[in-house]
Amino acid sequence: MFPYTVRRVLSLIPVLIGMTLVVFAIIHAIPGNPAQVILGQRATAESIATLTKELGLDRPWYIQYVDYLKGLLHGDLGISLRTRGPINEEIWSYLAATVELTLVAMIIAVIIGVNAGIISAWFSRSWFDYAAMMLALIGVSMPIFWLGLMEQWAFSIHLGWLPTTGRENVRDPVSAITNLYLLDTLLQGRFDQFIVVLKHLILPSLALATIPMAIIARMTRAAMLEVMKSDYIRTARAKGLSMFWVVYKHSLKNAIIPVLTIIGLQTGLLLGGAILTETIFGWPGIGRYLYDAIGYRDYPVIQSGILIIAAIFVVINLIVDLLYILVDPRIKYTK
Repeated sequence: MFPYTVRRVLSLIPVLIGMTLVVFAIIHAIPGNPAQVILGQRATAESIATLTKELGLDRPWYIQYVDYLKGLLHGDLGISLRTRGPINEEIWSYLAATVELTLVAMIIAVIIGVNAGIISAWFSRSWFDYAAMMLALIGVSMPIFWLGLMEQWAFSIHLGWLPTTGRENVRDPVSAITNLYLLDTLLQGRFDQFIVVLKHLILPSLALATIPMAIIARMTRAAMLEVMKSDYIRTARAKGLSMFWVVYKHSLKNAIIPVLTIIGLQTGLLLGGAILTETIFGWPGIGRYLYDAIGYRDYPVIQSGILIIAAIFVVINLIVDLLYILVDPRIKYTK
């Protein structure tokens, strides 16, 4: 497995380089001058030309691209054209916010989705099966922005149980250590802050978890139905084993491979596609960070953000591939 892992990691390099080239070319083909956006509509031609030269945007795009790659080799993501600050220092807090939101959303989606799929498969064609699959269909079809607004109206405005937007109490901000606020509050022993941060997480994570939860439930049900037709499952049930033992020890273990694949794909998609949720709930994540960068034509930020998300996505897929071996020892990576 180790040689396979090394080959997979090495294969990521040309993929990421090719992706940066494509993104770089597309972004620079978009009409508009970042200097014009930064200075505003009333800027003079001279000031725009001066700022363009200062930012290095007057050089050919391929030279800018080579300079960007040189910076990446030294671990430097570049300088933001808008804030003039190092992207290395700016982006990690936004990325950590999205990672925390995504992890909580996926925990909810996996726990509810897998168990709903299992129960639906075990009680196939029952009222629970029909109800669960109908809710799953609604969950896949429901627009996240509408669900987010309804959550805010119901639980924040009408009931007043949970905060509407933000990530923390602005009057008692979290002292960032890892920028994962749930972890940071525990490390500092601030359990009061932990509860506040958790309350801010509930609504956006529920909204973000809706689609993957529905997909995981449907995939789990389909995989479980296929496995439960096997002879060894009928034998286990004939021996008088409990439902819990048959389902979670025998059936789920052999049905988990496609479910793991879906979980990995959905985790990667949420990391890069949480912009609607982050916008509705005022969540300071990587999605909003990149959205603002696009509006300001902040090329280095856009390139770095997409590169990081793509790298995380590929790493997640690699982890899922390696988990296959742990789940099913019959799988061998020999090539």
